[in-house]
Amino acid sequence: MHRLLLLGCLWLLAAPPASSIFQRPTGTPAPLHLQYLLEPLHPTVHTQRGATATLPCVLRTLPHNYRVKWSKVEPANYRENIIIITNGLYHKNYGPLSPRVRLRHSHRYDASLTITDVALEDEGRYRCQLVNGLEDESISLTLHLEGVVFPYQPSNGRYKFNYHEAKRACEQQDSRLATYQQLYKAWTEGLDWCNAGWILDGTVHYPIINSREPCGGRLLLPGVRTYGARDKQKDRFDAFCFTSALQGSQVYFIRGHLNFKEAGQACRNHGAAIAKVGQLYSAWK
Repeated sequence: MHRLLLLGCLWLLAAPPASSIFQRPTGTPAPLHLQYLLEPLHPTVHTQRGATATLPCVLRTLPHNYRVKWSKVEPANYRENIIIITNGLYHKNYGPLSPRVRLRHSHRYDASLTITDVALEDEGRYRCQLVNGLEDESISLTLHLEGVVFPYQPSNGRYKFNYHEAKRACEQQDSRLATYQQLYKAWTEGLDWCNAGWILDGTVHYPIINSREPCGGRLLLPGVRTYGARDKQKDRFDAFCFTSALQGSQVYFIRGHLNFKEAGQACRNHGAAIAKVGQLYSAWK
């Protein structure tokens, strides 16, 4: 059994992947503006890292010479990346998600997208588009990972990262740069942090619950304050990272007066490794 650790240590347990599947119940009418696609009952699918999630896309009827195209909207560059295209008989996968996606195909009207071993970068907005000449139509769905946002800075002080360094720093700590939606949700849940940090789309923000002098003054209202888009090469700030607990993982502690080298060896003696910052935050959350 493979295990990871923290001084506390993190280890992976054998656990079956969960599934997240949402479907419109029988008898619920679809909105009139969709002729070929059923509107999903829940436009947001909730899941966790390492699980299997299904984004529903079901046809009401099968038009002649149709195709269904799945794509993902990437907030970092505002592009739609194609994931899979099918004509009902054959399909082709595209891009980095290709090895982990398939069509559910529980019946001939079912074009739902199943993602296995869900990763942090899979969170976001997806589009199922029916391509049928002049009568194209689509539905949008959001894949939401349960997780935690945390501020991060290097050991030598604040405001040391340009955008690319912040992105790498989060990835090295088992996380990724947070989206604005993730940072906003964290603020509503109590995140109060005076240092500004990069997020995924290249903008810089800091969330304030308690207005105070060192953080813009007492007269400014609480909120997610923004510096807007900054120069990704030259400007330097901290980072806001997002992580989600890996399904079947566990963080535990080894007691003792240990330096870093000794702590690493203590974890290895238990078949594990010192946990990263993101793993510690996800275990705490």
